Amino acid sequence: MGDVLAGIHATWEFDTDSLLIRFERGIRTPKLFQSLRERRIPYAALSSVTLTPGKRGTVVLRAVPRPGADPLLEAAAGQLKDGCDPYRLVLPAEREVLAEYYADALRALLGPDDGVPADRFLVAAPEAPMNFKAYDGRASFDGERISFRWSWTGASSAKWKAGDQTFPVAELCGVEWRSPEALDGYLRLVPRTAVAVGHGAASGLGEACGPAGPVAAAGAAPGSGRAVSGHSARADQDPAAVLFGLGYGPVHESLPFAAAVLESVRRSQTSPAGPAPVLVGAGRRDPADIAERIRHLGELHQAGLVTDDEYSAKKAQLLAEL
Repeated sequence: MGDVLAGIHATWEFDTDSLLIRFERGIRTPKLFQSLRERRIPYAALSSVTLTPGKRGTVVLRAVPRPGADPLLEAAAGQLKDGCDPYRLVLPAEREVLAEYYADALRALLGPDDGVPADRFLVAAPEAPMNFKAYDGRASFDGERISFRWSWTGASSAKWKAGDQTFPVAELCGVEWRSPEALDGYLRLVPRTAVAVGHGAASGLGEACGPAGPVAAAGAAPGSGRAVSGHSARADQDPAAVLFGLGYGPVHESLPFAAAVLESVRRSQTSPAGPAPVLVGAGRRDPADIAERIRHLGELHQAGLVTDDEYSAKKAQLLAEL
């Protein structure tokens, strides 16, 4: 088509085989849009197009993606507010006739499988490397492995005792993202050996981690204490999860991160399964970093938060990393 339709916060460009969505950068534009910058959506990734009345004299044109086509929406699992939906284009009400024209034109470009869930991701995920600061640590992803480095002030004693974690993508089954806008938001990595216990979205995790491929299960109930890696662990106690808090792990940073990890996990499923996942440390550390950790360990020991045996064992572990 080659046409351009400009709306509020975004512009749609209609190419031969895809829709290019360019997001504006401004103080009123949702931060998620600014983080994404632009997204190319193949017409084959869409299932339908809707046009509905919006708020305060606007209309909303929405391209509805096929289930399973976009890793960003799979990771979000329905938790995005309407204002942060990257598939919505808000237009002034006086442009409704023009919006109807483009809605019809876009419907004519939908593929023959528009009513069928996608068997693979058709929309590109945000690219690595990526990182963001969570409440109890910092998460980073280089395209092949995810690392969690715990914060001295935010991490629980269970995570601190477990040490910093590194998870190869090939050893993961999926990712679970609960929006930071929830009171108990978190990002959890799901090893291939994970077994879900519970109901609803959580109960299907074990099956989805099998040959069918990875999942993004984000619908678990708050504080559900799901079983991960064979043990029951809340997000604040699970070394395979980082916890969100007020001002930490915002949507525009943590959701693209989750989508990128999920896409890499899905891609890794095309290769033969590797050995059972093992949580490993982050490798050798800078001596100054080790010294700081030992100092903090001593403070915990003096405060009675760490036993004598735990203090001795952890100190020996830290010294072994030198």
